[in-house]
Amino acid sequence: MAELATIARPYAEALYKAQAADLAGAASWLDELATIAQNAQLLAFADNPKVSDAQLFDLISGVVKTALPQAGQNFLRLAIENRRLVAVPEIALQFRALKNAQSGTADATVYSAFEIDASALADLSSTLEKRFARKLQLRVELDASLIGGIRVVVGDEVLDTSVKARLEQMKAALTA
Repeated sequence: MAELATIARPYAEALYKAQAADLAGAASWLDELATIAQNAQLLAFADNPKVSDAQLFDLISGVVKTALPQAGQNFLRLAIENRRLVAVPEIALQFRALKNAQSGTADATVYSAFEIDASALADLSSTLEKRFARKLQLRVELDASLIGGIRVVVGDEVLDTSVKARLEQMKAALTA
C-alpha cells in the first residue's frame, strides 16, 4: 500500500492547507467520504467505463448523510475525475495525521470486550494520555475475543492488557 500512500500524500497536504480555517469540519466530511469510498460495490461501479463522473458524483453525494460543503464537493469531483476514489480513505488518514500533528493530539482506538461507561472512559483517557505523553482522541470498539481488559492502539504503538494477550503470553511461556 506504499503506492496508495504516495498518491494520497499530495491530496492530503493540499486539502490541509486549503482547509486550515476549518480543519475539524473538513475532517468530518472527509471521514464520511472515506467510509463511503471503502465500499467494494461503489468502487466496482466507479471502475465501470459506462458510468460518467457526474453519475458517480451524484451517487456519492446522495449517500452522504449531511450535505457536503463546496470544498467537499470540489474535493470529491477532483478525486472522481482523477480516478483517485480508491485513495480517499488513505487521504483521510493522512489528513487526520496532519491535523493531529498541528494540534498536538493523536487518535487512539480502545478495543474492549465490554462497554465502557463515560466516567471510566474519562479516567482511562487521562491515564492513557500520561502513558503516551500526548492528548488523545479516544474511539471505543467492542471486541469480544479479548475476553476482558483492553487493547489500545495509538498510531503504531499498542498497549495490550487484555486477558487474551496474557493467555497468549502464558501459552508461549509454557510451550517454550
